[in-house]
Amino acid sequence: MAWNEPGKPGQDPWGNGNKPSGNKKPDSPKNPNSSRSEPDLEEMIKKIQDFFGGNGNNSGNGFNKKGYFTIGLIVAVLWIASGIYQVDQSERAVVKRFGAFYEETTAGLRWHIPWPIESKTIVNVDRIRTAEIGYRSDLNNRSSSVPSEALMLSKDENIVDIKIAVQYQVSDVKKYLYTISDPDITLRSLTEASLRETVGKSTMDFVLTEGRDEVVTKVKSITQVKLDAYSAGLIITSLNLQDAQPPEEVQGAFADVVKAREDRERLINEAEAYANDILPKARGQAARQIEESRAYYDSVIARATGQASRFNSVLLEYKKAPKVTRERLYLEAITNVFGSTSKIFVGSESGTNLLYLPLDKMIGQQTSQVNVPFSSASSALNTTSSAPNTLNNNTNRSSNIRDFLRKREIR
Repeated sequence: MAWNEPGKPGQDPWGNGNKPSGNKKPDSPKNPNSSRSEPDLEEMIKKIQDFFGGNGNNSGNGFNKKGYFTIGLIVAVLWIASGIYQVDQSERAVVKRFGAFYEETTAGLRWHIPWPIESKTIVNVDRIRTAEIGYRSDLNNRSSSVPSEALMLSKDENIVDIKIAVQYQVSDVKKYLYTISDPDITLRSLTEASLRETVGKSTMDFVLTEGRDEVVTKVKSITQVKLDAYSAGLIITSLNLQDAQPPEEVQGAFADVVKAREDRERLINEAEAYANDILPKARGQAARQIEESRAYYDSVIARATGQASRFNSVLLEYKKAPKVTRERLYLEAITNVFGSTSKIFVGSESGTNLLYLPLDKMIGQQTSQVNVPFSSASSALNTTSSAPNTLNNNTNRSSNIRDFLRKREIR
């Protein structure tokens, strides 16, 4: 039975009876043109009770069996529907049953038994994650140094300020979630330890100059080996050396050292260029001298061989006719000696007259005179009786002299 039913006074639940409240406004008259009245809350509750089998006349009876079944069915449907989930192409999902690993699912629309039996965890395996060692950057790409991570001791007991960035991905979702408690922090710690190990085995100059790429390669290799040993389920895609420099307090001195090193490299390059220009020429000259020496060696050997062969042939002829061979050798020797001089003096056995032959003048007049009488030569020879009467021409002059000398010697 509804409270405050029209036409029945004294049913105010607050005990006010029909007394109007001071703050209550008088009822406004109903609109005669309105065909429907405002919905009544009590009427709505009554309809819900009727739907679930409630008794409108006795509100204390509650729901019947049909109502309980309907509510349980709705709850069961909602519970089953809560197990539906979506996995994107770049993601992997891990399903746990009673807290233990059950299965790994790939992309697509999936379902698992809802909580508390099973639960799911979705991990993005294609996203590139970044770990910063030695510095931290904010959303505005402004970085700040972390000295506790950046300052490292080198092999030669120098301090090096190094900042490095590691990019990695999840390679195994199961290992990433359940092997170690926090794989990301583990990767950061392992990278820093590997970097300190590599720098501690290298000198400062090597780390800051020509060894930068080698340091990055070693740190990446060592860190990946340790991650695999820990079964972290992570793979390093790239490792970038952001900055490597000496501490700020000694950067001025280090700049001078770098400048001196650059000057040294420049001088070395200039010296190498000069050497590359001189050495080929020297090698060419050495090769030419070697070839000339070999040619001289071959010529001397060939000449000696020829002379030996000639001597053997002369010896053979000498054994056959010693006197003739001896005379011929003498004449050849005299001819070779007199052939290189332009003046000849011939002595006489019977007197003190000295015969002088002006061969240089006689050879010089060869082109201007065709026939020269022997009388001109006889005046120069002081009229010796053993000289020939005439010289026919300049062509056979040398042969006449040889004949004269041979006759003179034989006599």
